Amino acid sequence: MENESNFFLPIFDLYFDRSKIAWFIAFQTLPLKINFDSMQFPSPVSVSWIADFINAKIAGNKNADAKGINEIHKVKPGDIVFVDHPKYYDTCLNSDATCIIINAERQAPEGKTLFIVEDPFEAYLKIVDHFKPFVPSQKMISDSSKVGKNSVVMPNVFLGNNVVVGDDCIIHSNVIIYDDTIIGSNVEIHSGTIIASDAFYFNTKKNREHWYKKMKSCGNVVIKDWVEIGANCTIDRGVSDSTIIECGTKMDNLIHVGHDVVIGKNCLIAAQVGIAGGTVLGDGVTLWGQVGVNKTISIGDNAIVMGQGGVTSSIEGNKTYWGTPIQEFYAKRKELVMIKRLPEIWDKIKSLNKKSE
Repeated sequence: MENESNFFLPIFDLYFDRSKIAWFIAFQTLPLKINFDSMQFPSPVSVSWIADFINAKIAGNKNADAKGINEIHKVKPGDIVFVDHPKYYDTCLNSDATCIIINAERQAPEGKTLFIVEDPFEAYLKIVDHFKPFVPSQKMISDSSKVGKNSVVMPNVFLGNNVVVGDDCIIHSNVIIYDDTIIGSNVEIHSGTIIASDAFYFNTKKNREHWYKKMKSCGNVVIKDWVEIGANCTIDRGVSDSTIIECGTKMDNLIHVGHDVVIGKNCLIAAQVGIAGGTVLGDGVTLWGQVGVNKTISIGDNAIVMGQGGVTSSIEGNKTYWGTPIQEFYAKRKELVMIKRLPEIWDKIKSLNKKSE
């Protein structure tokens, strides 16, 4: 399968108490295959079965198989995607998706399958509930979680179902790690951080009593090697794919990372930064304190954004930025210098006017 990595299955656990501090260490020796494609079906599913399951009319290719379900920002060949607004019909029909759940009669592009239903969003939810049902955890550390060699999990840590933690990690007290999270080796996560909570992602219809209906998050979070995450951070799981933090990235306290965000290698992110869903940060990006980043944009490699900057659209790499909306740092500084001098300039203009009278 794609995106597989070798982790290890524990063969024995050691738990001991020292000075009222409990440590949980799992030693591992057997290889375990981990699939990073979070919302892929266990095996390909025929479009005829899906059509029956969601009570859809089929148009186009009736002999295809679907491999998974995804949202439009992450869709790839073999995926199902849904669309329920004419504004986005063409985008979905021309995407890489093999199957499209849609609420209108349309000509299916060559090789694609359309599932025509009254409410595509409800059909999407039905598929997610079937293939990715909610499974309650029964313990603070699930029996299905895997913790690597020499890794330390401190008291009051929650590890949900199918969580994988690599070797030589430290997970501090009161960290909560939801289901299906994959953490590499030499990772440190500080107290109060919550990883893989649901995306802030809603289907909006103002013709119903409750306008906002949650689009269930069936993705996960993947944190690569040598990442450090500060205290009280929140990292949302992908809606139907992965939120990814690449190797060597360091995060301060009180940072929010939205769903399906990809943060590149060796990034430095200071306190109170907020990154909205679907955004991609290149390698070596630095975001200083209280920077806000808009959704579904990109920040180029080695870009630096100064404190309290507002990144509202995609920006190039290897430059320094400042302000809201964002500008290159030196241009913004010149602008502020000129603004500061405006009273002086205005006084000179008034003085010239008086002399000319």
